[in-house]
Amino acid sequence: MRYQHTDATLALMQAAPVIPVMQVADAADALAQTKALLAGGLHALEITLRTPAALKAIEMLARAYPEAAIGAGTVTSPELMEQAVEAGATFLVSPGMTRSLLKAARRSPVPFLPGAATASEAMELFERGFRCMKFFPAEPAGGAKYLASLAGPLPDLVFCPTGGIDPEKAKAYLALKNVACVGGSWMVAPALIRAGDYEAVERLAREAAALRQTP
Repeated sequence: MRYQHTDATLALMQAAPVIPVMQVADAADALAQTKALLAGGLHALEITLRTPAALKAIEMLARAYPEAAIGAGTVTSPELMEQAVEAGATFLVSPGMTRSLLKAARRSPVPFLPGAATASEAMELFERGFRCMKFFPAEPAGGAKYLASLAGPLPDLVFCPTGGIDPEKAKAYLALKNVACVGGSWMVAPALIRAGDYEAVERLAREAAALRQTP
């Protein structure tokens, strides 16, 4: 059975070359990061559910910026999926997949991007109706060369590689025909956030937004 949100997931992935992966400490931090990223031209933002502030931040940002796509990352259980949707997340991302998570994704009203690190995992997701998936952890799992090797035997799959990606590596991934976008946190690196250097965040976001996939 084809996943019902496939078209919406693909549209989200194709909207911009980079989806920023944000880890937020509190509401003020979330707001400052978001303002800089939106000003830089990135409008699909993934808030990882790794901190106590994440769900509240999603709720706040979804209300404050209805024009943006505020998503939840590190969704590892059906319970987290439900909580993220209730908070206002408009898309969901997981580092991997489980049967219960995929079952819950079919009931969810928003797009879900499951994770795969191997050809077998990608094939299983495709067998279950998912065409769009996250390639994670991208660099440790084999990088752009590995992902390129999947395009031949698995031509119908589209990936968002995430994990260990910087601006130069992003270019290599975006040149692949089976990559729609990349996920990355270099524009919201901890050192920049600690220093409060949101001008740099905006500049890096603008550079990321300017990356284009090679035809």
